[in-house]
Amino acid sequence: MRRNHGNYIDGTWIDGAAMRDNRNPSDLSDSVGLYAQADAAQAAQAVAAAAAAQVTWAHGGIQARADALDFIGTELLARRQELGTLLAREEGKTLPEAVAEVGRAGQIFKFFGGEALRLRGDRLASVRPGVDIDVTREPVGVVGIITPWNFPIAIPAWKIAPALAHGNSVVFKPADLVPGSAWALAEIISRAGLPPGVFNLVMGRGAVVGQAIIDSPAVRAISFTGSVATGHALLLATARRQAKVQLEMGGKNPLVILNDANLDTAVDCAVQGAYYSTGQRCTASSRFIVEKDIYPEFVRRTTEALKALRVGHALRAETQIGPVADAGQLSQNLDYVAIGRADGARLACGGERLQRDTDGHFMSPALFVDATPDMRIAQEEIFGPVACAIPADNYEHALEIANGTPFGLSAGICTGSLKHATHFKRHMQSGMVMVNVPTAGVDYHVPFGGTKGSSHGAREQGGYAAEFFTSVKTAYTSTQ
Repeated sequence: MRRNHGNYIDGTWIDGAAMRDNRNPSDLSDSVGLYAQADAAQAAQAVAAAAAAQVTWAHGGIQARADALDFIGTELLARRQELGTLLAREEGKTLPEAVAEVGRAGQIFKFFGGEALRLRGDRLASVRPGVDIDVTREPVGVVGIITPWNFPIAIPAWKIAPALAHGNSVVFKPADLVPGSAWALAEIISRAGLPPGVFNLVMGRGAVVGQAIIDSPAVRAISFTGSVATGHALLLATARRQAKVQLEMGGKNPLVILNDANLDTAVDCAVQGAYYSTGQRCTASSRFIVEKDIYPEFVRRTTEALKALRVGHALRAETQIGPVADAGQLSQNLDYVAIGRADGARLACGGERLQRDTDGHFMSPALFVDATPDMRIAQEEIFGPVACAIPADNYEHALEIANGTPFGLSAGICTGSLKHATHFKRHMQSGMVMVNVPTAGVDYHVPFGGTKGSSHGAREQGGYAAEFFTSVKTAYTSTQ
């Protein structure tokens, strides 16, 4: 029997206005469970509960915050295999990737448990004798958290944990495609000792639940990861009431490969960065920009590596690439394969829908070669296992191509030259730069975010998360 999973509002599990059947993209006959769909009224109820609870939480003491976050992190780590299996079933990434993601979420909660005890400020001398100055950080209030489907536990963790650590209350709206992981995380949080209303889960459609959160004047800050179009609409909607906004939206991440690169390292960076997690990472490499002298050999080796990858059911041990997350994303990926061909790029391998012994959304990893920087497949985020190779005359030409998109999230270079690596780190227009490592793959204790059209607002993760989840107060005190 399948279990119905409700929303969590003001410390109570409640039924939704409707229910959604959550299906496994590796096997569409497998129902993960039935999950509540909130309506706008329930979203408003969650916001009201968060507003009522926030002041008490903010002034309730930092040890309570630290203990709650540590509890959540400890349970996530202890249950990583179980929850990783759930994640792989509903999102489609391979079981090792899914288990690792749950482990990362546990580490994030534990890190921010420590951060709750490390709230920093400044004591400064005034230019006026007999006056002391204290600069402190305070919670912003109710935080709306809207997350995507590609990392259904890790991304919520790196938003929810710092929000709670810094004394904010939370209204969490996960992607409609992955309610199971969100519900499992919320169930753990519900037992962590938080006062009712401090954390709330409202599952449902973005146009209904997400919009209600965005439009509420009681929500003082919104942290969003998702599409460019939705991010822009959110920014315009909240500008009218001057809410704090943090947006992570997308990337068209380049991997530059120079003549002096170790080709084994370069091919590994390309395959790992572009195709693992089925290419469904905002930091995935989608443009391989390769100096001409080694271009043919790089293409040959990468094509061989892609043909050897095993695509299949996410829970099977032999699988290296799982299914695409849903039918809509698969259709978009295949449309881009057709666009790349029509624009004149050559499809070296992949790009086909695959049949397996279960009915799922399987696709062979695609590599386009001899692409040009102006092609749509070289400019637009595809968000699937599709990448293109672009030849470059030299390092300077490669850097120009790498910077030639509206995005600037992550970028990589494979080279044996300290000179070129240093120059690339300084002149690449992106928030994160990788040297001889894949563009996808980040640590949780350092800032995450991009430039240009990829991000807006303060950075996520690590100590830098305080910039978004707190406001700064300056207090003057006469000592005379």
